[in-house]
Amino acid sequence: MAIAHRAIGSGPHPVIVLHDWFGTSANWGSVLDFLDRDAFTYAFLDCRGYGDRKYVPGRYDLPEIAGDALALADQLGWDRFSLVGHSMGAKAAQQVLVNAPHRVNRLLGLAPVPAAPYSMDDATHELFYGASADPEKRRAIIDLVTGHRAGRIWLDRMVRHSLDISRQEAHASYLASWQQLDLSEAVTDAVKRHPVPVRVVVGAYDLAVTAGLMRETWQRWYPQVEIVTIEGSGHYPMHETPVALATTMEEFLRG
Repeated sequence: MAIAHRAIGSGPHPVIVLHDWFGTSANWGSVLDFLDRDAFTYAFLDCRGYGDRKYVPGRYDLPEIAGDALALADQLGWDRFSLVGHSMGAKAAQQVLVNAPHRVNRLLGLAPVPAAPYSMDDATHELFYGASADPEKRRAIIDLVTGHRAGRIWLDRMVRHSLDISRQEAHASYLASWQQLDLSEAVTDAVKRHPVPVRVVVGAYDLAVTAGLMRETWQRWYPQVEIVTIEGSGHYPMHETPVALATTMEEFLRG
């Protein structure tokens, strides 16, 4: 069965894009208006249990996302491609790198979850693990990672989107996978065997995924990583600063 995806552009540089825990391929804001469709072909993939694949059954974990991403690349006839992953999607992209490092041209992590288990204190654990069943906890997380700066209308829209487009059991299962999975040794080995350019992009107002965290994690496993901070943004630059995001993404992808 063909894997549903959102295609943007028709350029010679293929890019697979993986979304975050709360979003889908349809939640990339106006950044889509500023992508170079002559230079790149973007394939935005929904995880199983989300968006256009909401009712596709699965295990709902990161290895499954990676397997689907590679199957999509095969479906599109892409032997090699670049990867863009947002938050949870960035950890899934690292699983793709582990599985098939020889196929990855470039890797861009946007507000990216690190390869190691994501540490949570008791209060954070309760907040995150309660979010699948509690819209107010989802709202609190989105408010946190955007630096308590976003207005009510946007927060309401983000929460409503996350509830409408994901199955609760999938949402809960993906959290356990991205929070607990340890890929740190595997990605270290993968990039030793097949070096790949890596850039991570963080928002200055993201209170969870910070430049400091990137230096402590991503820079340990990818010594040549570029760490870029977008001013004026938090965890969702595709909504908060779309022009700046499109610029830094495609500057890196062009090499």
